Amino acid sequence: MKAFLLAAGVGARLRPLTDRIPKCLVPLCGRPLLAWWLDLLRQHGVDEVLINTHHLSGAVQDFVRQCPAVPRIRLVHEPVLLGSAGTLRANAAFVQGEQDFFVLYADNLTDYNLGAFRSFHRRCGGPLSMALFRTGVPQQCGIAELDAQDRVVAFTEKPALPRSNLANAGLYVASPDILPLIPELPVADIGYHLLPRLVGQMHGWHPEGFLMDIGTPENLQQAGRLWQERLNVVQKT
Repeated sequence: MKAFLLAAGVGARLRPLTDRIPKCLVPLCGRPLLAWWLDLLRQHGVDEVLINTHHLSGAVQDFVRQCPAVPRIRLVHEPVLLGSAGTLRANAAFVQGEQDFFVLYADNLTDYNLGAFRSFHRRCGGPLSMALFRTGVPQQCGIAELDAQDRVVAFTEKPALPRSNLANAGLYVASPDILPLIPELPVADIGYHLLPRLVGQMHGWHPEGFLMDIGTPENLQQAGRLWQERLNVVQKT
């Protein structure tokens, strides 16, 4: 199984920390965020991952040189950011011939069961499945509405008048069939330019587990505290 791990963001909200450390390498419980992601991918059978870089890419290259052999890592540098969907389109050959693949936003911290996610996607049979979580601020998220079969019947990015609190978690399992649907724009975004084209075909998976965006200093601090509590529980069991 292959995965895209989208890690090229500049982390503007985390400055001044991200003036010297790329966002995907910010430390959490003594390890870079990217290390936790690679652990999760390895645990759930991902054997090759494509990571896009942009800001402070040399630091990511140095980190990758020290990583274990599994999963294999392919770094792709973007001198100009292509957007989340643009990265998929530009690297379509990476997943050519695959039944499906993961697309994951590296600025999240999660322990979601990716194997269960893949099983859900294959059981549903659509072109894409998206992980969802319940949010208290739906106006700030991509919001999905589901039918009784977990099919996404509506999706709106940052709606002014949200009709649901099921938010896009930034984790997907997708078929290569989605790639021709991505518009050829200088910057193409999954939430704005791809997901609306899949309404009625894609499905929403809403698991239990830990998921947190670390994109602000407050979130980063809280995520570190909660993740450490989780690690303490795991060590005691």
